[in-house]
Amino acid sequence: MAPDNVAEWPASKITRRRVDKLVPYAKNARHHSPEQVAQLARSIERWGWTMPVLIDETGEIIAGHGRVMAAQQLGLVEVPCMTARGWSVDQKRAYAIADNKLPLNASWDENLLRVELADLVKAEFSVADIGFGVKELGKLLAPDEGSSAPQLGEGLTHRVIVDCTSERQQAELLERFAREGLTCRPLIS
Repeated sequence: MAPDNVAEWPASKITRRRVDKLVPYAKNARHHSPEQVAQLARSIERWGWTMPVLIDETGEIIAGHGRVMAAQQLGLVEVPCMTARGWSVDQKRAYAIADNKLPLNASWDENLLRVELADLVKAEFSVADIGFGVKELGKLLAPDEGSSAPQLGEGLTHRVIVDCTSERQQAELLERFAREGLTCRPLIS
């Protein structure tokens, strides 16, 4: 059953707001690492802006801190926003937590996920842009041990070439990849 105030839902009206006028919630409990913000930025570059930022009447961010950080990284001037009007301080605080926690309560059907990822790899789609880490992808796309049937990942080349702007950057990446258990060879061209 839908709430009585359907016409007043924040998503009923989306407007563009200047990024520099949006105010992060000082007590936002969700942390966004530089790597995750970069993932969000790549997602915005690939698919555009697909989910508005939720703000209150003063421009304080309720949900969407990571997307706003990605927008700043990309140099975007405006982003789509929806305004939660008339929400109490406690409603805003609770929603900020719920927005981050509720998706974590879901789980994956790993068999279907493996099929979807393998199909994307076969289609030469960059699965690095969908949020899984190198180790996660390696586990999901690795063939099952002891199976004689063709498995996901068979016949795929598992190589990545990363162009670095300096020897320092290359050394940092090689160290990071080694910590993740990857075998790397530095190439200089």
